[in-house]
Amino acid sequence: MDHVYDLIIIGSGPAGLAASIYASRYKLEHLLFGAENGGQMNEIYEIENWPGDISVPGKDLIGRFTAHAENYGVKVQRESVGSVRKIDGDIFEIETAHGKYQARSLILAMGAEYRRMNIPGEKEFTGRGVSYCATCDAMFFRDKIVCVIGGGNSAAVVALELTDFAKKVYLIHQEERLSAEPLWLDKLYANSKIEVLKDNDVIEIKGADKVEKVILENPVNDRTFLELDGVFIEVGTEPGVRLARKLGVATDDGSYIKVNPDMSTNVPGVFAAGDITTGSNKFRQVLTATSEGAIAANSAYKSLKLK
Repeated sequence: MDHVYDLIIIGSGPAGLAASIYASRYKLEHLLFGAENGGQMNEIYEIENWPGDISVPGKDLIGRFTAHAENYGVKVQRESVGSVRKIDGDIFEIETAHGKYQARSLILAMGAEYRRMNIPGEKEFTGRGVSYCATCDAMFFRDKIVCVIGGGNSAAVVALELTDFAKKVYLIHQEERLSAEPLWLDKLYANSKIEVLKDNDVIEIKGADKVEKVILENPVNDRTFLELDGVFIEVGTEPGVRLARKLGVATDDGSYIKVNPDMSTNVPGVFAAGDITTGSNKFRQVLTATSEGAIAANSAYKSLKLK
């Protein structure tokens, strides 16, 4: 048998890096894999809700997390995990383009990606007016005009949150009816700062150095320009659960991994942390992701060393 590690962590965002820090402190021999270090953190222009930092760029904060984790001697393996399976009873084996690795426990921290619209200007202006996180970026649009794209509960909540800062908020939905619950709809229509634009599809985001306008298209192909300063995209997230499903890890209706308070899953030896899980009351923030990563490492330690 190949060398068997105590733990393999898949995902090098806040949850995975926090898990690695704690695993090192528990002296668990482990590997940390992450194709793109930091994940969504790299797209956050400024973070103003991380305790101890009034304002910090997402890339800077994830850089500090990485340096802290690697200070213990564990380097982030910059490669994608192609497959994972259980072998020889309680041993897990993962495979990358560079080889196979085995461990007695796993922490899944692959995160959830914001669902993209894949329209012209979206990628180019991400971090320069296009945002997927109102909690992170709303304060940068004080007294500005913004729009929220989406029609569900999350879009409604974000639109209402933005009214604390922006002077005008458009909620744009491509269908005639919003899917948000009646409670949120009542609040939307009662707020004088919000204008709901139904039956409109955002087909392009335009600007020079930053967002300046969006192009709308209605069902009869009429196009209009809407001048604004920011675009918040709220069309859902896509958790990275492909590997989890191969192990038989249970997920909820939204494809998020079901976890217990100790971050354990239904598969013994497999833990999960961060935006990929149902934990922390589904409040997906950097703070909760790091907390879940720490708990998952603690639980892995207990399962391995304190039996």
